[in-house]
Amino acid sequence: MDWTLFALQLINGLTLGAIYAVIALGYTMVYGIIELINFAHGDVYTAGSFVALALLTLLGATRHMAAAGIAFALIVTFLATMLIMGTTGIVIERFAYRPLRGRQRLAPLLTAIGVSFSLENLLQLWMGPSPVPFPQVIPNPFFALGSVSIGQMQLVVIFSSLVMMLALHFFVQGTKLGKAMRATAQDWMAAAIMGIDINKTIALTFFIGSVLAGAGGVITGLYYGNVWFINGFRAGLIAFTAAVLGGIGNTTGAALGGFVIGFVEVMTAQYIGFQWAEVTIFSVLILVLIFRPTGLLGQQLPERT
Repeated sequence: MDWTLFALQLINGLTLGAIYAVIALGYTMVYGIIELINFAHGDVYTAGSFVALALLTLLGATRHMAAAGIAFALIVTFLATMLIMGTTGIVIERFAYRPLRGRQRLAPLLTAIGVSFSLENLLQLWMGPSPVPFPQVIPNPFFALGSVSIGQMQLVVIFSSLVMMLALHFFVQGTKLGKAMRATAQDWMAAAIMGIDINKTIALTFFIGSVLAGAGGVITGLYYGNVWFINGFRAGLIAFTAAVLGGIGNTTGAALGGFVIGFVEVMTAQYIGFQWAEVTIFSVLILVLIFRPTGLLGQQLPERT
């Protein structure tokens, strides 16, 4: 076996898995709170790429700018994109999902699919049906680690994704709002009786999930160099699979599932064939759910009444 090639694919799998993990966190947070599969989440991620593209173009950002100018453009783009997409998540929850809360689960599920298709069509009308080049503002030299090379963009993707995962973990585990989110996920009726504002908590969950999706959209655009209105369909499906694989409703499990699927995808593409990657991903998911229905880190939760 060519161990250098294997190590390169491990790095590629870690990079791809980091992207999937960030998107999967949004899925698992929303499901953990209101048990809704938010199919629109993948399209919020794509919208984040489009918003970042518009902002970088507006700022005139290029890799030929001074380092201070590139840093300023990236910071503004990241913060503005995350804020815009977080607000979009709140709007979606308020007008599409909240009126259906407490109804039969099929109604909000169909609504989520409808919101997804609506966002896809709006993005297509905005940027067109073809892939759009994304400004490459970060130089991408490669660094040698022995016989293995790793690109600067890969380091940026991995580092930024890990920072967001850790920030989310400390927020959920160590803050009052995070405690309210965990209480609502466990039993929203009891949480309401104890004085927690359920509407505010759920809106906050959608905001944070959409912020992560927006940041993932910026990272993806910078890494791949183009964006397409349909990107969110596949990325969202794979990220949802990652959330289920790790244990839906478990943020640590969602991150783990993202990395596992990233490794499975790149190794399958390298050693078996790219056309078999998705077959292998879903085969692994099926096997895990057969032998561990709650996912790798999921726990069996009591039925809510």
